[in-house]
Amino acid sequence: MIVNYLSLSVILFCLGLLGVISRRNVFTVFMSIELMLNAANLTFVALARLHESMDGHVLALMVMAVAAAEAALALAVVILLHKHKGNLDTNVFSLLRG
Repeated sequence: MIVNYLSLSVILFCLGLLGVISRRNVFTVFMSIELMLNAANLTFVALARLHESMDGHVLALMVMAVAAAEAALALAVVILLHKHKGNLDTNVFSLLRG
């Protein structure tokens, strides 16, 4: 049973990694990162259920909180860059270098 959850987690993580590597749109890259984080959460919860511990659930909750904060900050940066440059290509982030 745990093999099914871990297999699904690996598939989701690989899809997210493929999306991060192959896409140029900033929103698609952020959605792929969120998919990778959810795959990690699925692994944490599945392994916590296997070991009958709450540690994985707590860690998954913390990852969700960090992912929500990351999504809010990333959305603010994307909106400002879109206002400034007018496109959502990942090359826009080269402006952030100091």
